[in-house]
Amino acid sequence: MTHTLLMVDKADLSHAELRTLVDARLTDGQIRVAVDRFALTANNITYAAVGDAMHYWDFFPTGEAAWGIVPVWGFGDVVQSLHPGIAVGERIYGYFPMGAQLVLQPQKLSPAGFSDAAAHRAALHGVYNQYLRCAADPIYSRETEDLQALLRPLFTTSWLIDDFLADNRFFGACDDKTNRPGVMLLSSASSKTAYGTAFMLAQREGLSVVGLTSPDNVAYCNSLGCYQRALAYQDLGSLAADIPCVYIDFAGNAELRSAIHHRFANLAYSCSIGGTHVDKLGGARGLPGPKASLFFAPAQIMKRHADWGADDLSRRLLLSWKSLLERVCEPKSPWLEVQQHRGAAALKATYLGVLAGRGDPRIGHMVHPRAD
Repeated sequence: MTHTLLMVDKADLSHAELRTLVDARLTDGQIRVAVDRFALTANNITYAAVGDAMHYWDFFPTGEAAWGIVPVWGFGDVVQSLHPGIAVGERIYGYFPMGAQLVLQPQKLSPAGFSDAAAHRAALHGVYNQYLRCAADPIYSRETEDLQALLRPLFTTSWLIDDFLADNRFFGACDDKTNRPGVMLLSSASSKTAYGTAFMLAQREGLSVVGLTSPDNVAYCNSLGCYQRALAYQDLGSLAADIPCVYIDFAGNAELRSAIHHRFANLAYSCSIGGTHVDKLGGARGLPGPKASLFFAPAQIMKRHADWGADDLSRRLLLSWKSLLERVCEPKSPWLEVQQHRGAAALKATYLGVLAGRGDPRIGHMVHPRAD
């Protein structure tokens, strides 16, 4: 038996190849998962863009130094099991390769899920190594699988960004003596992680949430209702230079970051999240104002796990998730329309389209890699 994977040239993300591989023979304690569906979003492009620095390439090694596999979030079914605690037919949610199958070695089993004991993942962050058993997952429902794959990992990051900023009192941006609101500047505002963050920030008092986006996406961002204002990148100068503000950077655009650091004298914090502008990525050395700091979601979730405990953390996330879904699925003005893509060729085409930033930001891409 064989299966297909999409491999990406680490030095040129637009160079991708479909590879057909022979299925590995299972050993005791392993399971084979047939990947049923997964989401492809700008978040996955960020994984690739910072794959070496943040070790995202290491989750699914190819054995070829120049080639990597981009991780994705989705659902799969156990089709073969040599593990006594995992039954064939069980459905799981988690981190998969862009391809048709994955071999896992489950450990630390509980009714809720397990982690992968594969040796190459031992040094990687545990947040990305958890697989949830859908039958026991309080968030799971068959009807909302697509929305879960598209939004759940992104919204978890969004929720943690909002929590991190609030936990640090927005780094003083809301302490302006003239009682002006602290302005949260979000780049790549049409991306799902950005508007999830805006959704959370907009519920807090004393903040003004401003989205920065391409001219074609201004109307979409303004339609969401979570941005007080959305601006095209070239209109940054319409904002007063002395506003107290925080920059939340999902684009990774070095030129834009420099413009923000040079323009805003009261920039309180500069938070680097993603790299959706793959062709314009760059460093942040020598900029005026605060040092651009990388936000690493697992660190904040570990902090809150210690502060609140696992149950309370899950409860808070679940409440916010349900609130987001209610708004995203609003019948009169939905934020998201799901588009299905089936088969290996469609996987490659969809990846290249998302990489190029083409298409309507309202569309969410779901890939079914085995459905030719």
